[in-house]
Amino acid sequence: MARKVFFSFHYKPDSWRAAKVRNMGLVEGNAPVSDNDWEKVKGGGDAAIKKWITGQLSGKSCAVVLIGAETASRKWVRHEIVEAWNAKKGVVGIHINKIEDHNGKQGTKGANPLDKIDYRDSGKKLSSIAKVYTPSGTTSKEAYDWIKEHLANAVKDAIRIRNEN
Repeated sequence: MARKVFFSFHYKPDSWRAAKVRNMGLVEGNAPVSDNDWEKVKGGGDAAIKKWITGQLSGKSCAVVLIGAETASRKWVRHEIVEAWNAKKGVVGIHINKIEDHNGKQGTKGANPLDKIDYRDSGKKLSSIAKVYTPSGTTSKEAYDWIKEHLANAVKDAIRIRNEN
């Protein structure tokens, strides 16, 4: 049985790549939100967005952060990571920049968003505890195949790490 996860990513530039990962069927993810639905949520302001994120995380055991070029700078991605961690869910990041977009282009490797999040008041960053993976290979197919082979175990490991911390 596939684990239930929440996929976090920068929507506009990375939705194509994220869809490829989500469609692997290795884990059960949150339903994709349409542009119209997201605009309705955003129209309710920050409180509505936070409520939506909390609802999306409900029933999930892990947040999988699909990291593109600008993911680490996204306010709501960082919020999703913090909310997942605080709700005792696993958190794992996977760089998806090598997967081709709808134009057949690979992206630029982005910064680790877990480097932007303080772990409690320890002076450490969440990246010192939770893992972020960079798929091996140079081609889109190689990156896709690496993710397909390792995603389920990365989620399992993220949940174990969270249970220990």
